[in-house]
Amino acid sequence: MKLRGFTFVEMIVTLSIFSLLIVVLFDVIATFYRVNAYTLAQAYEVNSARRGLDLIMRDMREMTYSDTGTYPLATMGTSSIGFYSDVDRNQSVEYVNYVLSGTTLYKYVYHATGSPPVYATTSPDTYIVSEYVRNNTQATSTFQYYVDGGTLASATDTVTDVRYIKTTMIINVDPARTPGEFTLRSSTAPRNLKINF
Repeated sequence: MKLRGFTFVEMIVTLSIFSLLIVVLFDVIATFYRVNAYTLAQAYEVNSARRGLDLIMRDMREMTYSDTGTYPLATMGTSSIGFYSDVDRNQSVEYVNYVLSGTTLYKYVYHATGSPPVYATTSPDTYIVSEYVRNNTQATSTFQYYVDGGTLASATDTVTDVRYIKTTMIINVDPARTPGEFTLRSSTAPRNLKINF
């Protein structure tokens, strides 16, 4: 019995067909990612923003008096909020400041040190909560504050009047392309701001 392998011509034809299939496969994959890159990026950012919104709600829900006795809600703005909360669950209350700067939502955490405790005013722990937030370009408040009865807080209301906080984030990786913006909303009634009648 005589064994035969591929001839040189058969080997060249086989390698050519195999190479052609590899090139076609890579072209299909590259085309998929090129065509769907925006959609994939937008889906990733919306998912990231959703996780960030969950984090904001958890932190705000746990607002409490600071280690120095300061009221839980410290500052309220349309694109920023400052409050005290034990965000790292270590029995020491931190000062937390969420700030929308441009299209990035940041979280700054200031720790209390010393005895009596004092909150640092520099070198906070800094985290990026979400990118591609378009609230400023859409003239939409990131944070809205409500007083008793569900009335939107006015300029004359103070932090001690607030009972309910709504957060809105408009996400869009590239405003010039579709699909358009995704709006995420959530709200909370911080436990330590409630008044029992």
